[in-house]
Amino acid sequence: MPTHAERRFLPYPPQQLYELVADVQRYPEFLPWCTACRITSRKGNVITADLVIGFKMIRERFTSCVTLSPTERIDVEYTSGPLRYLNNHWVFEPAEGGCVLDFYIDFEFKSRLFQRLAGVVFNEAVRRMVGAFESRARAVCEPVAKLGAPTPLPGAASGD
Repeated sequence: MPTHAERRFLPYPPQQLYELVADVQRYPEFLPWCTACRITSRKGNVITADLVIGFKMIRERFTSCVTLSPTERIDVEYTSGPLRYLNNHWVFEPAEGGCVLDFYIDFEFKSRLFQRLAGVVFNEAVRRMVGAFESRARAVCEPVAKLGAPTPLPGAASGD
């Protein structure tokens, strides 16, 4: 039901953005409403994780299967919890000076009440979530422009 898709250029290498999104266990450090995360299994490029989402008096746990396609794509498949379904992906496309991030999320709650509440706050929630990932990228990633700057040689004289 609620669906959000966007493509956005970010001035960071795709590898760094991929690593930021793939680091699921750190989501509670920066993602709004994510209060806890527990990795329950890792098998190759597949992670199974429990996330606890809390907002005011509501606290829900859901389990998802995260498939990592290193540096290119992350797909999230819902396995259990309060949702009927969840479709979510992150695609990291190299671009001059950074990365084009393709983000998509579509989900539906089992509960009609939760679904109605989600419909009311969905756009704001997604905006805050995407903003949280962007803020985290600014904090932990090195912009391509900085990475591409030449490093002075040790002992090289600076131009006076």
